[in-house]
Amino acid sequence: MELLELAYVMDPLIERLAAESCEFDSTACDPERNCWMVVHRHVHGVLPSEYDIREVPEDLYLAVLAARRGLA
Repeated sequence: MELLELAYVMDPLIERLAAESCEFDSTACDPERNCWMVVHRHVHGVLPSEYDIREVPEDLYLAVLAARRGLA
């Protein structure tokens, strides 16, 4: 794990987003997809639509994904 990711894991925001990603497990148990969805919602204020191509910060996404994997 990179130092940047490790710093994010300790961040309460990252921990909260990782926990929120579990809310989507009932529709698809896909941690990568679910983490991307919560980061998208956090950054843009809405869940992505089918054709939504707005980007999310990759470092934030990777940190949330790392934290999510740490929950398991």
